[in-house]
Amino acid sequence: MTADPQQTPSNRAATAFAGLHRAGEPLLLPNAWDHASARALAAQGFPAIGTTSLGVAAAAGLPDGAAATREETLRLAVALGSEPFLLSVDAEGGFSDDPDEVAEFARELYVVGAVGINLEDGLGPAARHAAKIAAVKRAAPGLFVNARTDTHWLGDGDGTLARLDAYQQAGADGVFVPGLTDPRGIEALVRRLDVPLNVLYSPGGPPVARLAGIGVRRVSLGSLLYRRALGAALETAADLRAGRTPTGATASYDDVAGLARRAARPAGSR
Repeated sequence: MTADPQQTPSNRAATAFAGLHRAGEPLLLPNAWDHASARALAAQGFPAIGTTSLGVAAAAGLPDGAAATREETLRLAVALGSEPFLLSVDAEGGFSDDPDEVAEFARELYVVGAVGINLEDGLGPAARHAAKIAAVKRAAPGLFVNARTDTHWLGDGDGTLARLDAYQQAGADGVFVPGLTDPRGIEALVRRLDVPLNVLYSPGGPPVARLAGIGVRRVSLGSLLYRRALGAALETAADLRAGRTPTGATASYDDVAGLARRAARPAGSR
């Protein structure tokens, strides 16, 4: 008897990830930059972990948003895909302008255990980004495609709805508008969309509870945690140089060493 593909561990995990995008209780998605940071966040009870392209690029000494970190991104997905949490990968624009090449990369991510992919348009042609989304959904139908538009990140917001509508029609499972922090603008988009809206948390923007109340289904932290970790390291070094005792939480050596070890997986689990 042929197994029902809807009952595979990968598809069950992908369905679980999609189910976290709930009205009134949005998915708060922290973004990790390496194996240890991902496992530490999962240990705090976050059921899903994203990756941050900036953190991955900076750790490798490569530019972010320049399609330079395909191998580093895939390597991290391989390390994290078998962990007992749901993984969504920030893949910039898919590391190619060719929809078929983007689809193949997405398929590789799905094979190693990722359940979501974030694809950004970088204000390139909307039709090209829509073609990437459609190609990914053909190659890996179970992968949750979060389609990002940079109309607010890199522009003045013009054309946001038209782009999001094109990405919905291409098969995106969710849409992402980083840089949009105005509650009225967010709420207006929610009313017009057929798929979950993802926004980027901003310390100067609405709190998570307010975002939940206006219909946001996913709140990403993006590179915030990586940048704060780097800031804490610099503050600690400056305190020591000035003769002050550093404050704040510090993980023990044994704790961090433990994070470097892969979690034991029950036989047959995803």
